Amino acid sequence: MNILRYLIYLIWCLPILLPAQEYKLPRGERYQKVKFKLVNNLIVLPVEVNGAKLSFILDSGIYKPILFNISDKDSVQINNVSEVTIRGLGDGEPISALKSSNNVFKIGKSVNCDQLLYVVMDKDINFSPKLGMAIHGIIGYDLFRDFVVKINYGAQTIKLYDPESYTSQKKSKSETLPLVVENNKAYIKGTVYVKDNKPIPVKLLIDTGSSDAVWLFENDSKGMGLPENSYEDFLGQGLSGKVFGKRTKIEGLSLGRFHLKDAKAAFPNMQYFSILGAMGDRDGSLGGEILKRFSVVFDYHNQQISLKKNGFFKAPFDFNLSGLDIQHNGVRYIAESITDGRGVVIKDEESFGDVQILFEGKTRLSLVPEIVVSGIRAGSPAEEAGLREGDIILSVNGKKIYDYKLQEVIKMLNNKQGKRVKVLIERYNKDLLFSFVLRDMFK
Repeated sequence: MNILRYLIYLIWCLPILLPAQEYKLPRGERYQKVKFKLVNNLIVLPVEVNGAKLSFILDSGIYKPILFNISDKDSVQINNVSEVTIRGLGDGEPISALKSSNNVFKIGKSVNCDQLLYVVMDKDINFSPKLGMAIHGIIGYDLFRDFVVKINYGAQTIKLYDPESYTSQKKSKSETLPLVVENNKAYIKGTVYVKDNKPIPVKLLIDTGSSDAVWLFENDSKGMGLPENSYEDFLGQGLSGKVFGKRTKIEGLSLGRFHLKDAKAAFPNMQYFSILGAMGDRDGSLGGEILKRFSVVFDYHNQQISLKKNGFFKAPFDFNLSGLDIQHNGVRYIAESITDGRGVVIKDEESFGDVQILFEGKTRLSLVPEIVVSGIRAGSPAEEAGLREGDIILSVNGKKIYDYKLQEVIKMLNNKQGKRVKVLIERYNKDLLFSFVLRDMFK
């Protein structure tokens, strides 16, 4: 951590009254523009916490920031600490955490001098392996509360506007819809068509922290039952563990005048939600695979949301056709014969493995990411071919996977139905080759 930078932030904050601190823009500026990374439909923002540069997922479904996955390399000073227990979505138990106040958060040039945050010390809570990059926490409501937030998924930029000076720009290709803000969370009303082209009005939690498309809660009284074509699947990772449910397609989803046909959907097991308390009139969640199809303006102050479709709007929905879940599992050394004369090479400071060393100009020893099968769906093409959880993936269709980012490898494994995929893996120090054909799980 840069102690000098932290002291500068504290001095900058001293003149401001301490109670009820909020994010503030520099004097005279109407907005801040920040670049983000779009990874598996999730927004990964650069955030400085008490001077330490970290990466946070923007999650509109959470109230206060949560910090986790902090190593000695990422050491962060936190202030005014007390012990608490928090409950998140998932199949595990409540988790112990530290509650900390008076922290300095900086996003672009916007600063909050008294940010409350929670710190989870459990090393098992780590989203980095699943996303293929370092993730240190999640942040949500406070940004939406203090700014008008404009997200451009196509350009991968976010603009934080001062709500007092922001004026909405009405455009013919965009539509502004009511936004319901309750208990620090935002909901949007839409229509789903589950079967027989019957419209069902729904109230959905807007969840930028979900990489999925839409989650729906079964409700027989509304006619929102599980479609016949569905299968059991891993839906995502919550703070309290894994979330499972039924994966399916619905006939359509409408938000205002925008309509998406054959939308990807999931019906999560409701046991995870019953632990969290009453859901009220909520019918499900709207996640990143839907939201990324729009440029979105969140205006909590006026309780409205503006949508304008972008280049992702007509993109096909992503399904796990192979049945494989994969993740980073540290790094491994590989030795390769080479013909050039390169020396030590640094590939990417954010990658999990990045050092290459030459021995006598003929052999290159490289430290590369190790990617393993972290889960496999029963009855999937990969399981039927003989792949197992724990297999180390070496190549896909002849391409050495360490030359690619994790999300690129996932696309290789799920390219399109009917495509044959050949996967070379290591199991008990033996290399094995498996082959299978990707198929539509709904036929």
